[in-house]
Amino acid sequence: MFPTDLTSFLDLIRQHGDAAYSIMFAYAASHSLLLALFGGYAAQAGALSFGTLVGVCWVGSFAGDVVRFWIGRRFGIQWLGRIPWVERAIRTVSRLTDRHHVWMILLHRYPHGIRGLAGFAYGMSQLTWPTFLILNFVAAGLWSCLVVSAGYAFGQVSEKVMTDASSGLGVVMLVVFLGLSWILSKKFERVVERS
Repeated sequence: MFPTDLTSFLDLIRQHGDAAYSIMFAYAASHSLLLALFGGYAAQAGALSFGTLVGVCWVGSFAGDVVRFWIGRRFGIQWLGRIPWVERAIRTVSRLTDRHHVWMILLHRYPHGIRGLAGFAYGMSQLTWPTFLILNFVAAGLWSCLVVSAGYAFGQVSEKVMTDASSGLGVVMLVVFLGLSWILSKKFERVVERS
């Protein structure tokens, strides 16, 4: 049966920790910002280990971009001809990468529309494997520490505000926090597209 309140959901995560870490790895590989934020919240509640979660998100984010880089390097843009909006987005990221590859690799995990496509564009760019691997490793670590810590901090703040952990207020606060994170990532995406 699916839990109907936050406390039951966190208990479910505690019971199935290995599966939760596997899911976090897969979502980090796709740069799912919201799930990593919730993972930090769950770590603050004691359902997950903070250090393990940061490590899993770090490795997942790094590995996901390495796979996308390899695909971009191996197959180029030809395989995207049937999906015009993806091709346009990758061309935009490629242009930005040619001018600002260090900043692009460090920041591409945050804007929503660029997260999943940037690795392909890097593979199609002039970046060398060693440069990409070093920058990607550092960027994945920064991303996982920052996002998981933000979720953890939100959990601490919400714990102080709530008197009952299973109240509807906790769920509402979590949804508002995740929604604001999504809105900010969309705004950041627009700023990146304009540059």
